[in-house]
Amino acid sequence: METTARMDTSAPPEPPGHAPPASELLTELADAFPGESVTVGDLLDRLDSRANGVVLLVLALPMCIPNVPGISTIFGFLMIAPAVQLLLGQHKLWAPARVRAWRVDSQALLKTFGVAIPALKRVEYLIKPRLEFLTRFPFTIYIGLQTLFMAFVLILPIPLGNWPPGITVALTALALLQRDGALLLATIAACALSTYIAFTVGAAVFAGLLHWMQSLLN
Repeated sequence: METTARMDTSAPPEPPGHAPPASELLTELADAFPGESVTVGDLLDRLDSRANGVVLLVLALPMCIPNVPGISTIFGFLMIAPAVQLLLGQHKLWAPARVRAWRVDSQALLKTFGVAIPALKRVEYLIKPRLEFLTRFPFTIYIGLQTLFMAFVLILPIPLGNWPPGITVALTALALLQRDGALLLATIAACALSTYIAFTVGAAVFAGLLHWMQSLLN
């Protein structure tokens, strides 16, 4: 009986411990969608199991600097979905059909990546696979809880309070993408520091505004 051999042209699986740099992932993503716009569903399908980390990174990077008031609230809400799915131990980022159909402007995406990629390349040599078990379930339960808490801090209308939790979430995303458990441990301290800074600065700003309003009334 004659048999026909079929060549397997699929890409070989990544060896254990191998994780391409985050800058490389963003570059591949930018090159994959040269059109005017791309659907959220296409982006998630392209990212596959890396979606949680990349989405958190893309959402967190604009929060790492003082930003327009109100923007952090929107980005905080968007972070809830990947945070919850980390909490549940899901590898792929699920989104309802309506959200998957949303279209994202490719030029805006490229502009974000264009700013992020050079900065990532400058720090990626410090981030590498180590203590990888900390980046997997059930340890992702804590990662999800921490990210969810940072998202809620971003949602709160705290003046100048977006960049500390934004930096924490960005570090968390990089740790997930590079499977760096040591960096994840460092984000625990970053989370505590971010909470302290955000609420201390916010309280100081609100106290200053209250004092200014009282002085006007008097």
